[in-house]
Amino acid sequence: MTEVKKELTPEEEKLTIRDISIAAEAQTKQGDTFYLITQSWWQEWLEYVNQNQANTAIDGSVSEHCLGDSSALKRPSSIDNSDLIYEATSGDSSMGIELHDTLVEGTNYILLPEEVWNQLYEWYRGGPILPRKVINSGLSQTELAVEVYPLRLQLHLMPKDQCSTIRISKKETIRQLHKKACEIFSLNPELVCIWDYFSHQKHALMNDMDKTLDDANIQMDQDILVEVANGNSAGGVNSFHENGTADNGTVALVKPSQSDISNAEGLSLSKGSSRNGTAELLQSQQLASSGTDKTYGSSGVSTRGSSCGLTGLLNLGNTCFMNSAIQCLVHTPEFARYFREDYYQEINRQNPLGMVGELALAFGDLLRKLWAPGRTPVAPRPFKGKLARFAPQFSGYNQHDSQELLAFLLDGLHEDLNRVKHKPYIKSKDADGRPDEEVADEYWANHIARNDSIIVDVCQGQYKSTLVCPVCNKVSVTFDPFMYLSLPLQSATTRSMTVTIFTCDGSALPVACTVTVPKQGRCRDLIQALSNSCSLKHNEKLLLAEIRGHLIHRFLEDPLISLSSIKDDDHLAAYKIPKLTKNSKFLQLIHRREEREIGISQSNVGWKPYGTPLVSPICCDDIVTRGDIQLIVHRMLSPMLRTENPGFNCVSRCKTAASANASLLAASSEACIDSSLANDDPRQKDVPSSKLVNLEKLPLQLVDENNACIDLTVGEDKSVKLSSSSMSILVFADWSQKLLENYDTRYIENLPEVTKYGPATKKARTEPLSLYSCLEAFLREEPLVPEDMWYCPTCKERRQASKKLDLWRLPEVLVIHLKRFSYSRSMKHKLETFVNFPIHDFDLTKYVANRNSSRRQLYELYALTNHYGGMGSGHYTAHIKLLDENRWYNFDDSHISPINEEDVKSAAAYVLFYRRVKTDHHHSVSNGTVSSAGQHSILSRK
Repeated sequence: MTEVKKELTPEEEKLTIRDISIAAEAQTKQGDTFYLITQSWWQEWLEYVNQNQANTAIDGSVSEHCLGDSSALKRPSSIDNSDLIYEATSGDSSMGIELHDTLVEGTNYILLPEEVWNQLYEWYRGGPILPRKVINSGLSQTELAVEVYPLRLQLHLMPKDQCSTIRISKKETIRQLHKKACEIFSLNPELVCIWDYFSHQKHALMNDMDKTLDDANIQMDQDILVEVANGNSAGGVNSFHENGTADNGTVALVKPSQSDISNAEGLSLSKGSSRNGTAELLQSQQLASSGTDKTYGSSGVSTRGSSCGLTGLLNLGNTCFMNSAIQCLVHTPEFARYFREDYYQEINRQNPLGMVGELALAFGDLLRKLWAPGRTPVAPRPFKGKLARFAPQFSGYNQHDSQELLAFLLDGLHEDLNRVKHKPYIKSKDADGRPDEEVADEYWANHIARNDSIIVDVCQGQYKSTLVCPVCNKVSVTFDPFMYLSLPLQSATTRSMTVTIFTCDGSALPVACTVTVPKQGRCRDLIQALSNSCSLKHNEKLLLAEIRGHLIHRFLEDPLISLSSIKDDDHLAAYKIPKLTKNSKFLQLIHRREEREIGISQSNVGWKPYGTPLVSPICCDDIVTRGDIQLIVHRMLSPMLRTENPGFNCVSRCKTAASANASLLAASSEACIDSSLANDDPRQKDVPSSKLVNLEKLPLQLVDENNACIDLTVGEDKSVKLSSSSMSILVFADWSQKLLENYDTRYIENLPEVTKYGPATKKARTEPLSLYSCLEAFLREEPLVPEDMWYCPTCKERRQASKKLDLWRLPEVLVIHLKRFSYSRSMKHKLETFVNFPIHDFDLTKYVANRNSSRRQLYELYALTNHYGGMGSGHYTAHIKLLDENRWYNFDDSHISPINEEDVKSAAAYVLFYRRVKTDHHHSVSNGTVSSAGQHSILSRK
């Protein structure tokens, strides 16, 4: 049988593996086993099984002599995975084998389903065998991934002070870890408890035995304390040395159980798709060879051999967001110098807001590796483990926002390196009319008294914040620190908004009105613009409402509501109503139509809201009858009445009925305006009974105060009891198919969005925008959002105050975040706007409010992160200038290549890093004197 299998042709081997692969990968599930196989051997096999394709004639026939051609590729030798493992751990047992820490899927290895591996192993043998399990991963725990790197944990036995290193899946439970620890140290389980021993401190007792290690937030290379009660153990450590290794020098490994899945650092795998494109790779030699085109670990850059700082970071799986941010920080000269020197004395292990120094140590270690000689890419796995420990939102292998990571990292490094061990309590004093310079210095001194680190020295500045109460005009001035500036991408100070205007007296059809308002304006600005656009009469006003789900979500009655709270994809309606209505309520007409599900009988009809609600005031001075509401609804709908309606009785009998009612019923609302007319009820005196008879009853239902529906088609003279607690009267209009034939309801069906992004708008948004314009928009006065209102000490209430920011003190390194991502209720947008940012001579002098500073505020770009593609699925890179070489490079994970300075600018720029230009070297003159920047040494404060 072995001889028969060896005689399989390359084509037969290829087809066999392809069929097995397609069948296996389409059914991948949690708990399945995948096997690592070295990329070099796999590539050799692909070339072998695809060799005949090169000898295939154009007509598809194969030349007979090709099969026996001496130039034909030889069959690969046995599988050799030795380049994937450390030599010291090679052996027959796969569980005693340690993989290299820097392996990259698709470059060093690929993952094969168990059935594919078994077939190849049967043909070729070899090894070592490297099985790994499939686990659920991601935030929803529904994504499948292969756990290539199970957790590596250090077990510390107390009180015997012995240790051992184990491998265990993060999906194992604490109970399984407890059991394995007892087996390794030969302990009585009843006398043993285990602790999360992070940073060699008892962080938490691990006593929830059914919790997984992943849920317990256990990370790679973490310490676990194994504590024995009363110091008694049931045995010794036997074959383990004090360094945690076994007698044969191998690392002790915990074998995953049946429920375990072995892949921690693996990439996501979609069910039903090929894990590594195994089946697809078998289709052609072109696809087979494509995997060898990548050159990880070699950037192809020809530079001086002594150059440092050109080391890439391996992508561990959607970690480009982290890599780009890290490279920018690592190449900040002040940080590069600080972390390569003796910074350990400044680590603050007592700060409850910090990470007991672990984050700073992990970052410092990573920085030193990236600045070490050589060009071999570094796998930031230990750093990512520490990051996930303190910021679980960045755990796993989903894409994240690079700026959010940067903000956390700067803050975390600051707390770990804060030189202030015991923060004093300092109460800020009110300005009380004191000069801004005095107050600003006082605020800064108070800040430094509690926050003093290399991060503060380098990255923190100060801005002046001025709040003004819109009611009492109380002014509050504070001076607050900032770590970075988040600038809006606003090329204009105005905004176009579309609102649909409805009449309540039936005098006109609904019309969409687009107006231009201040981008940071208030509702009063929008109402004023709409009033001018629709020629509002002197005795009318507009009632603005937000429509959601075909219902009125809220009335925007407060004129001080900020327009920024109205999103582009919201829907707004404005209703013309009389001014000065007394003792009146608003009738809300909610439209509904019948919906049937396919296959459901005709009797099962559901009424669902649709269209746009209509609003009309109704006077409550006198009794309101069901017939009154019928008349008011007829009046509101009359503009949409079709001119020829053979099936609508009232029009055939009296063509002027609708127009007559429009004029007669208009007096109903006017009666509420002037009390002298209140006694002359038009519903009783002015409306002839013949008109009531001519109007066909509409299928209306009134919702009473008990939420019960009252049929308004019967008992037209019956009075309606109105709720005393609500200003609204809800009436449902049920539109049957017959009724829809009599009215043209398209005018109420499609309410436009506030801002519709059409082609013209997109074109405008891609026009170049100056970074200075973005900064000016950031500093412009604007009202606070409703969720962030200010408590006015004079009014003793929360007010939507106006806020004005001014730069006061600028840092040595200025980080600028371009707010490309915007969020609305239904979707997320990415702005692809090209921002024209200066690379040299970024002059901020005129934007600094501190007029006592004669220093010229000049900056130069040295690094930036880029984001390409859409939200959640894009890719991050970094452009960085090596200052020693005065040359720009593109850092794309592990690949580094030189770029021209003119290529640094693009619409993908996301976070910009500027360094202060030492103006004493440039001899720049400000106010007639030579300014001397850089007098403050960032490393001088201890």
